[in-house]
Amino acid sequence: MSPSATLSDLRARLSLQSPASHRPYGARLFDIPATGRGAAFSADALHEVYAASTRHGPAAEGFGLGLALQVPGTLVWIHEDKGRHEVGTLYGSGLREWGVGTDNLLVVRVSSTAALLAAGEEALRSEAPAAVLMSGWGQSKAFTLTASRRLAMAAAAGRTMAVFVRTGVQPQPSAAETRWSVQAARSGVLEAGAPGRPALKVSLLRSRAGLVSGEWIMEWDRDARSFVEPKTSGDLVSVSAHRSAGSRAA
Repeated sequence: MSPSATLSDLRARLSLQSPASHRPYGARLFDIPATGRGAAFSADALHEVYAASTRHGPAAEGFGLGLALQVPGTLVWIHEDKGRHEVGTLYGSGLREWGVGTDNLLVVRVSSTAALLAAGEEALRSEAPAAVLMSGWGQSKAFTLTASRRLAMAAAAGRTMAVFVRTGVQPQPSAAETRWSVQAARSGVLEAGAPGRPALKVSLLRSRAGLVSGEWIMEWDRDARSFVEPKTSGDLVSVSAHRSAGSRAA
């Protein structure tokens, strides 16, 4: 599908969504309890999530999804084809296990980073979704400082959270309010040796709000739709971030 066809289809789908005009102007904030300091982040802004390495791409996707779910409402999730081919595609049962209501999810597939940025900006400015999650893969000349500023301004104008997850690339200058690095961690065992909740090792690399950088181990609480501190510190088992982030091999 061509970028123009993608944008045309996206506009048509977004027109069916209830606009977010009921959301009040002014700063909307959210926090991540697992950081343990009540840090507040702006919801109507651009947030970047980098996978610590390519094998941690699904973990970064899971963290980005968790950030997007901090604001209730429709989620637009835009996937670049190369990323889907490298780490897998979305899996309905996995999404439900993560706490995602598929009735409020619009998935868009694009062929390039340029198309990803165009679709993301279109969705953000529409005011229809509560959050726009963009999943990119690898280095691209299309993602410039100017491109990131356009996304940040679109998020503010549309009063919508923008989360850009990037895998296979090193952090670069941008207009994002926060920048994170994520990798999979190990979760505590539940009764009878069952695997625990999805766990991540998360580092805050930069905050335009002046919050001090830090590193935390956190788990995803599906019922609370929030990242929380680990419950146990006993025997540990590996977490399949691929499954926990709602994906399966393509």
